Amino acid sequence: MAHYRRVGHVPPKRHTQHRDGEERLYFEELMGEEGFSSDSSLLYHRTIPSAIVDSQVWEIPDTATTPNHPLKPRHLKLHELFPKETWDETDVVTGRRVILGNGDVRLSYVVSAAPSPLYRNATGDEIVYVESGTATVETIFGPLEVEQGDYVIIPTSCTHRWLPTGDEPLRAYAIEATGHIAPPKRYLSRFGQFLENSPYCERDLHGPGEPLLSDDTDVEVLVKHRGSRGLTGTRMTYARHPFDVVGWDGCLYPFTFSVHDFEPITGRVHQPPPVHQVFEGHNFVVCNFVPRKVDYHPLSIPVPYYHSNVDSDEIMFYCGGDYEARKGSGIGQGSISVHPGGFAHGPQPGSYERSIGVEFFDELAVMVDTFHPLELGEGGLACEDEAYAWTWARQQR
Repeated sequence: MAHYRRVGHVPPKRHTQHRDGEERLYFEELMGEEGFSSDSSLLYHRTIPSAIVDSQVWEIPDTATTPNHPLKPRHLKLHELFPKETWDETDVVTGRRVILGNGDVRLSYVVSAAPSPLYRNATGDEIVYVESGTATVETIFGPLEVEQGDYVIIPTSCTHRWLPTGDEPLRAYAIEATGHIAPPKRYLSRFGQFLENSPYCERDLHGPGEPLLSDDTDVEVLVKHRGSRGLTGTRMTYARHPFDVVGWDGCLYPFTFSVHDFEPITGRVHQPPPVHQVFEGHNFVVCNFVPRKVDYHPLSIPVPYYHSNVDSDEIMFYCGGDYEARKGSGIGQGSISVHPGGFAHGPQPGSYERSIGVEFFDELAVMVDTFHPLELGEGGLACEDEAYAWTWARQQR
C-alpha cells in the first residue's frame, strides 16, 4: 500500500538514534515486503521486539479441504454455522471455520462476541469483511475502529487482536492470502497514487491514528506460519508486550476501507465484474457489488448474462440488500454461491425477464474469483444446501 503515513514519534532521519526523555534508545524495526525491495514501515519500540521467553506448539483450527468433485455449483448457508449459544465463547481468530480454500487463498467465517488472543499471520495478508457488528482491532501500529461494511486489511506478520464491541456479535468473513493484497494496478499511477477513474481513493482508507502502549510482560502471541506439511502454528511468549511502539512511518500498515465508500461504475448496458473490483492478490481478485443505478440503454437487461467461468471459480458472499439475479434459488443473507470453472451460470429462471426496466439494484455482495480451483473446508461442507445445483432446471420445468 504505497500511501505514506506517520504516527507518533519518529526521528528526523531513518536508521538514526531515537531516544526517550531519559536518553534511552528506542529499538527500530523494519517491517517490509519482498525482503527490502517493496513497501515497508519503520516502527520504534521501547523494548527489543525479538525478545521471546517461550515457544510452544499451537494446534491451529482445521484447514483441511475436500475437492469439489463431482463438479457442481453449491450454495453454502453461513448463518447456520454458529448457534447463538456459541457466540460468547468464540473469537475472531481461533473460531474461524474454513469455507473454501486452495494454495493461494482461504475463505473463513466466524460469529464472535469474545475477545481474540494476540495473533500474527505469517503466511500472508488478510482481508476481514465485517458483515455486521462492531469491534476495536488493536494492532502493533495502533487501534482501528471497525463496523458493518468495513474491509479490514491486515498485512503479513502484523500482530493484532479483535475486541468485539456493542450489543451484537461480530460476523466476519475472512479472506486469507498466501501472499500480499493490494488495490488493482489499473487504479494506480506508476508511482502508486489512485487515478481519477478509480472507484475509491486515499481519502477512503483509514489507518491507525495513534500508538498503543502497554507495559505487560510475558505476553503470548499465536503465530500462524508455514511448515513442511502446510500451515502450522506456534505460541510465542514475549518478554514485553508487542504493543510498545511509540511511533512509526511508512507505506505498510493495517487499514480499513468501507464498502459504502466504493463508487460503482455503471453504463448503458451491463458492465462486467472487473468494474466492481476492489482488491487483488496472487491468483485471486476481490470485488464488491454495491447499491447502484443500473443499465440505462432502452433495451438493456440489467441482470448478468449467462457466462462460463473458463479460468476461475466465482465465490459470491451475499451480505446486504436483495440480490436480483438469485431470486428463487434459496440464496439470501449470509449465503455463499460457488460457481466453479467449467460451469456456465447466470440468473435464476425469471430473473432475466423481471429485470427489464429496473433502474436500481439494492444489493450488497463480496465476490472472490480465484484462478485455481477451490476446495471445500469443513465449514463449507457443514452448511451446504444440497438442492441448489438443480434450481435452474427445476424452476424451468
